[in-house]
Amino acid sequence: MQWNAEAGKIMARVRKVRPLVHHITNVVVANVTANVTLAVGASPVMAHAPEEAAEMARAAKAVVLNIGTLTLGQMEAMMAAGREANRAGVPVILDPVGMGATSFRSRSVERLLSDIKVAVVRGNAAEIAVLGGYSARVAGVDAASEPEGMPGIVRETSRRLGTVVAATGAIDYVSDGTLVLEVHNGHPLLTRITGTGCMATAVIAAMRAVEEDGLPAATAALACFGYAGEIAAAGARGPGSFQVRLLDVLHALQPEELAQGARIAAG
Repeated sequence: MQWNAEAGKIMARVRKVRPLVHHITNVVVANVTANVTLAVGASPVMAHAPEEAAEMARAAKAVVLNIGTLTLGQMEAMMAAGREANRAGVPVILDPVGMGATSFRSRSVERLLSDIKVAVVRGNAAEIAVLGGYSARVAGVDAASEPEGMPGIVRETSRRLGTVVAATGAIDYVSDGTLVLEVHNGHPLLTRITGTGCMATAVIAAMRAVEEDGLPAATAALACFGYAGEIAAAGARGPGSFQVRLLDVLHALQPEELAQGARIAAG
């Protein structure tokens, strides 16, 4: 497959369809992930109440479950939304923020994966390693270090979970348990503002909403987000102006530009 060209095609479908993406996410990133979802061409809704989470999930084209500021009430909403999404054939995207940092987070992720069929899991390198049963250090919600051998870790974690797994870092790795794709787009300023991993998950959800195969969808999303980061950084004076420019660039980026600028390689 010509992965760069496919990325552009998937992005074009997002812009044409404008899929509704239901986010149950953390309070730190709710605004920026909603704005990023809009910028790439999808439509966000942020419905956290257990009383309506399932109904909203049924109406959506993709559902994001992000445990960044997890509470028991939010967990109830996630379970309801995830189960209803499964019944309706709506893909669920899981962001296991801080997996391994506390037992509550780890148990919650295990419960979600046990009870809900997840289409894509996106986390940083340490979160994905811990999820796969490997040793890694998590500092709060950030990776304290990136384990060696990430391509193999991502592939084996994908096999274990039976879903597409994406690990983001200096190089992003995406696997369906067989293939491992590398995304070399990105910029260090993406590590200097809050919630860029969560934003990347939002873009994955938008693209998975219009593409049945999670491998090209997640890869296209990470290439899109990373490439936008490169362009935004070129005119930024620091993290503040970078964040504003990132939204502007995502909004203005065209599918043919992504097809030219994506740097995707088979691992």
